[in-house]
Order: sequence, then structure tokens, then C-alpha cells
Amino acid sequence: MSAASSKAEVSKVVISTGKRKTAIARAVIKPGKGRVWVNGVPIELWPVEMARLKMMEPLLLAGERIWGSLDIKVKVEGGGFMAQAEAVRTAIARGLVTYSGMEDLRILFKEYGKTMLSGDPRQTEPEKWMRYSARRWRQKSYR
Repeated sequence: MSAASSKAEVSKVVISTGKRKTAIARAVIKPGKGRVWVNGVPIELWPVEMARLKMMEPLLLAGERIWGSLDIKVKVEGGGFMAQAEAVRTAIARGLVTYSGMEDLRILFKEYGKTMLSGDPRQTEPEKWMRYSARRWRQKSYR
């Protein structure tokens, strides 16, 4: 057995993305010890509880037998904290389905919520010229 063949251990790595509004998340899934990081912070220590629960939905649905032997590192930027959480959720769900290749996992995620795998295309409407917001116009006073 040569040194080159011993170094050539091939480990499966999956890169997946998720978007929501202007937030973009990129997840790297590879074999490991069942740890999940979001922007370098363990997901269990994420400060906003609602966002943490939203990010953990695909992990809780899949069960520890699927992601217990995987390390997931997610980088997310842009948008607000909830849009970032939903982008992370989509990236993790897509990555788990791609990594495992299990069709029943895809069906489970689709039944739980359509946007877990497909994403949400809605965007905020841009503000128009001489207005307070996208639709609101100044009130007129005739007196």
C-alpha cells in the first residue's frame, strides 16, 4: 500500500444553498461527530430562540440517525435574523436530502413545509419616488 493511496481517502462532501429575501446561506455537510455551526457559532448557542428553532427544524425532522454522524457548517449573510434563519433551514434541508439520497426524507420535508426545500420567492417591493413607502402616498388636505 503506497503513501499516495492511503492519503486518497475519499469522503463525501455536499455543498447546498438556501435563500430567503436578501439572506443567502451556504451549508457544507461532511462526515463528522454531529455538530452544527452557523457563522462559527454552535447552533445550540444561537442567541435568538425563535430563529434557533427555525434553523433546527430539518435536523429534528430527520432525526439523529441521519445527521448524528455529520458535521454541518453554515455561513449566512444579508437580510434580517429571521430571513437568515429560514435561509439556513433551507440550506440544511437541501443538503441532508442530497447527502443521504433518501426519497422518504424529501417527502417528509415537503409534507412538513413546502418552503423547506423549494424556497420562498417573495421579495419586498422597492420604495417609489416621492412616497413614504412602496404604496403609501401623501394625504391631501383641501382646507
